[in-house]
Amino acid sequence: MFGLMQQHGLLISGLIEYAARYHGDTEIVSRRVEGDVHRSDWSTVERRARRVARVLDALEVAAGERVGTLAWNGYRHVELYYGVSGSARVLHMLNPRLHVDQIAWMINHADDKVLAFDATFAPIVQAVAPRCPGVRAWIVLADAVPEDLRAIPGMLAYETLLAAQDDLYVWPGFDENLASSMCYTSGTTGDPKAVLYSHRSTLLHAWGAALPDVMNIGARDAVLPVVPMFHVNAWGIPYTTAMVGAKLVLPGPALDGASLFALMDAEGVTFAAGVPTIWLGLLNQMQHEARKPQALRSVIIGGAAAPESMIAAFQDRWGVEVRHAWGMTEMSPLGTVCTLKHKHLALPAAQRMAVQTTQGRPLFGIDVRVVDADGRDLPWDGRAMGELLVRGPWIMADYYQSGKPSPLRDGWFPTGDVVTIDPDGYVRITDRSKDVIKSGGEWISSIEIENIAMAHPAVAMAACVAVPHPKWDERPLLVVVRKPGATLEAAELLAFYDGKVAKWWVPDDVLFVDAIPLGATGKMLKNRLREQLLPRA
Repeated sequence: MFGLMQQHGLLISGLIEYAARYHGDTEIVSRRVEGDVHRSDWSTVERRARRVARVLDALEVAAGERVGTLAWNGYRHVELYYGVSGSARVLHMLNPRLHVDQIAWMINHADDKVLAFDATFAPIVQAVAPRCPGVRAWIVLADAVPEDLRAIPGMLAYETLLAAQDDLYVWPGFDENLASSMCYTSGTTGDPKAVLYSHRSTLLHAWGAALPDVMNIGARDAVLPVVPMFHVNAWGIPYTTAMVGAKLVLPGPALDGASLFALMDAEGVTFAAGVPTIWLGLLNQMQHEARKPQALRSVIIGGAAAPESMIAAFQDRWGVEVRHAWGMTEMSPLGTVCTLKHKHLALPAAQRMAVQTTQGRPLFGIDVRVVDADGRDLPWDGRAMGELLVRGPWIMADYYQSGKPSPLRDGWFPTGDVVTIDPDGYVRITDRSKDVIKSGGEWISSIEIENIAMAHPAVAMAACVAVPHPKWDERPLLVVVRKPGATLEAAELLAFYDGKVAKWWVPDDVLFVDAIPLGATGKMLKNRLREQLLPRA
């Protein structure tokens, strides 16, 4: 017997219509590439998104065809999120921090027909346009086409295009399983792989993100996604804020600590999301100002493991709750978020912190397993380490046009993360499978080694990599950037590990460097470090 309920598809157009109808006057504030602060609201975004759809009709972009973006977090990018996907086209967010060869490859692989870009990325467009013959129109997100771009065939200006259209567009109805957007993985070896999200998966993810134990945001919040909109849909925040009616504050290109502090303070930001490297800059500015942004109550940290020292600095000194999160491009991206259970609140501080440094428990809708090298399930005892497998309604089933079989194993996606899971379901990522250090047949967690180093007051950044060893196969080497003015030496830092880990986990040496290479999403590039250290090994 089937239930007698109405069947209404979950569509992104329905989400922006809801936002316009029920909290249309809630602000969207953007720091623009032009240097000023722009104010819009959800109602205006919806009207202008309809014009975006009209523009794509005029450019003869068919349903299902891809529209690329090279853009910062701003109101025009939000309009594209809704105007492109809502009209049954597919939004393809490109990461401008990648090399132009990779960007050109992704544009061609995705077969983008239109590409919209912020004017700051004009040099990238000039470099890739001759190599991307399939792009019929290049749209600069500005009032007019800058003179230095007028020679590129098909160059148009966003505001001119929108001004020529009306907003009487009627959002089409279609299957909720149709593609809505596309992101490429930030993998460091081989060609990036494309993940193709659906309308259904996107809205389910947005619902999950809004839950009290996840982002815990609502209509009284002002939300600042520091995570870029070209990085896994800004972790779904442009959708979740529309769903709950939150004020959306968009930082544009100014992501330094001072700029973020000023914007948060001025706009009453209550919740922010970003990677650890961003929060280091903000914490330094808070130290400089001797205060936090006035309304800030919580941050979510993902993209890389947050060191204990960072969590403690936010919470103990500034009273800002930290939620540690984990996910992947293949997962839309949220998989787990660390929110304490009631029973944890009475624990001593050190034991509470031991929970908070995990990646947390799965959201409803996400199922997890930890398996050994033979695919056998391991116990959830907080000790057994194995590979993490996941499944759920916003996790990909296959990569777009990869030319390879689906990576799923009996319906489970292998994440490549080495983890433990405790009896309450809290996942602790001990390493990526490619980064784990295997010494004498036993595993050493490079992440744990890094987190301990980051707790030292003289350490600004730390990376732990494996180097070959004649007896033990591999041993850990710690690579460290000192804080400005610090005089830390190797012996002092290695002594800092006493009593914190087993003696055989302590790195064999410390290499001090001026900088650790970072990838396009702020993650440490350990593969590049290993390449640089190979002669040393």
